Amino acid sequence: MIDHPLPDIESWVLFFNNNSLPVLRVTKRRLDEMRDNLDRVDARELARVILQDPIMTVRVLAYIQPMRGRALQHDITTIASAVMMAGIEPFFNRFSELLTIEEQLQGEDRHALLGILQIIRRAQRAADYAQEWAIWRHDINMEEIRIAALLHDLAEILVWCSAPKLGLDILARQQAQPTLRSADAQTQVLGFAFQEIQMALCRVWHLPELLQHLINDDNSERARVRNVLLAVRLARHSAHGWEDAALPDDYKDIGHLLNITPEAVRQRIGLAPMPAREADGSEAG
Repeated sequence: MIDHPLPDIESWVLFFNNNSLPVLRVTKRRLDEMRDNLDRVDARELARVILQDPIMTVRVLAYIQPMRGRALQHDITTIASAVMMAGIEPFFNRFSELLTIEEQLQGEDRHALLGILQIIRRAQRAADYAQEWAIWRHDINMEEIRIAALLHDLAEILVWCSAPKLGLDILARQQAQPTLRSADAQTQVLGFAFQEIQMALCRVWHLPELLQHLINDDNSERARVRNVLLAVRLARHSAHGWEDAALPDDYKDIGHLLNITPEAVRQRIGLAPMPAREADGSEAG
């Protein structure tokens, strides 16, 4: 566990690269159940389990990249493809001893475990939104979009797992100053933003360039990146309910992406219809 900020991004990358990254307890349990029935394991079924866990997902992607070799002219960007390339039995051999987040944070402030589980739940919701919209947009590979949304806040998840006191400090600053931007709170505590750590990790782990592109907000003019970014934004702004002041702008931007009205966006999400005067904008001004 880390109690104090490390001196630079390279130190964080080295730490995460040299230490086994923990997965969700439910992921470990489901993989153990599958290992006991190896003859019946299907790659797509295994992929569905992995794709609910951001850390397990990135571990699989990092594991498979060196295997790609010169035979393939393209990156492996989906989990099912990664599992099939590795082989079911070698996969389970490689990931036989998994540390869980719940074990790693045992003995820490209970708010640390609650905090990391909330962030992972937010990532799961972002992935669900991103996948649904990718299907709506007839995206050529919706799983790439799902993975990008799931991994968009990976560095935040990793810091909370390994340095929960720092994660709680960042959260406390944001709660004390609601107008403080997330990246600014991160820089105050760490010296740099999560995104900077994340892009460095992507390079060290040789993650596919396409996924690096999709999780980089600087590319938000591209429709696929915007799909990911808006899903992440919606999951973040609705994390504590549907009253956040930023949500109306999210509905409008999502509607522009999907070519539907903001009210249609709300209905797709499952929210109750807005009062007619609000929906048609007659209250504005």
